[in-house]
This record gives sequence, structure tokens and C-alpha cells, in this order.
Amino acid sequence: MDELNRKAFGGLLNLLVCVALMLFLPAWTIRWWQAWVFLAVFFIPSLLITFYLMKRDPKLLERRVSAGVIAEKTMFQKVVQGMATLAFVALLVFPAIDHRLGLSRAPIWADLAGDVLVVLGFLVVFLVFRENTFTSGIIEVAEDQKVISTGPYGIVRHPMYVGALVLLLGTPLALGSVWGLLVFIPMAVAIAVRLLDEETFLGRNLSGYIEYGKKVRYRLVPFVW
Repeated sequence: MDELNRKAFGGLLNLLVCVALMLFLPAWTIRWWQAWVFLAVFFIPSLLITFYLMKRDPKLLERRVSAGVIAEKTMFQKVVQGMATLAFVALLVFPAIDHRLGLSRAPIWADLAGDVLVVLGFLVVFLVFRENTFTSGIIEVAEDQKVISTGPYGIVRHPMYVGALVLLLGTPLALGSVWGLLVFIPMAVAIAVRLLDEETFLGRNLSGYIEYGKKVRYRLVPFVW
């Protein structure tokens, strides 16, 4: 296994451990079936997508493993990524506290619907990766990058964020927390702010992006925004 694959697997393993700790420590129990199911529906698709990129698009895998607050190139995006990271932590920790204190209980059908949304979000992300090899983990433009307008990019300008939002919306439900849905709001705001800044950057630095924006009018939701 080469260095890139080791780095990708290492990052995935670290994420698994961190997510498990953020769930089970605040809940102070491992007798929480919703959390175990969530870990499965979150990390099995992550692993499958990682295997796919290893085999089919190692350059995209390399772009994806270089992500996070430190990797961002502007202070504004570092702040936005920091806010998104805190919101993601809250999206896990709050349902765990909710479970421990019994503040709210989602019905089983809502738990399962949340799991479906998580899987659906990963499916959208996979379709984006398959269509666009330039989907970097940070806001940047590669030397040979071109505008992608096919597949999901023919429907909305930012399908990657659509997949992320669907996945994140399903997370508190999958964990059995109704009140946890409130934490989704700051996460959605952080993604929207990042998206708008990214559009400005791409309009300045990626040839043809402004014309693409005129052709595909909607950013996230057709006929809405």
C-alpha cells in the first residue's frame, strides 16, 4: 500500500474513532443501537468510496485527503471551516446528550429515515466524485481544471454540498434525536457561506465558470436557490 492509500485509510480510521468517542462518551453508554447503525451507514459507504477512488481516481483521492481548516488557503475559509467543524461536532454530541438525558425520542421510522438520508447523501457524493475529478477538499483550481456541466452538475451548481446537506440532515434523526435537528441549522449556514465564497473564487479563477453559472441557475435546490 502506497503512502497516499495509507494516509486515506489512516484518516478514515481516525474519523471513525473520533465519531465513536463523540457519540458514546457524552451518551455514557454503548447500549445505543441507533448510534451503532449510524456508524455502519456512515463508514461503510465512506470505505467503499475510498476503495473506488484508490482504484479509479487516485488524483481525486489525493485532493480529498488534503482538507480541513489548516489546508484551506484563505483566512476566511479557515474560519468557515472551523465553524463547520464545530457544527459537525455538535451534530454528534447533542444527540448523544439528548439520548442520555431523554430530552426527545424520534420514532423508529424516523431513525431509519435518517439512516436512509445518510446513505442517500453518500450516493450523491459518489456520483459527484465519478463525474468530477477536480472535487478538491479545499477551495482551489488545478492547472488543468475545467468546468464540469454534466451529470449532477447539469442540475445544480454544487451537488457535492447537496449530498453533504442530505447526509447531515439525516444524522440527528438516525441518532434518534428530534432536537438535534436544530444543530443542523448552523451547519447549513456554514455550508451556504462557503459555497458563496467558492463561487466568487471560481468566477475569478476558472475559465468558463461564469458562463456555466448562467446556464445552470440553481446552486443547491432546483427552482428554489
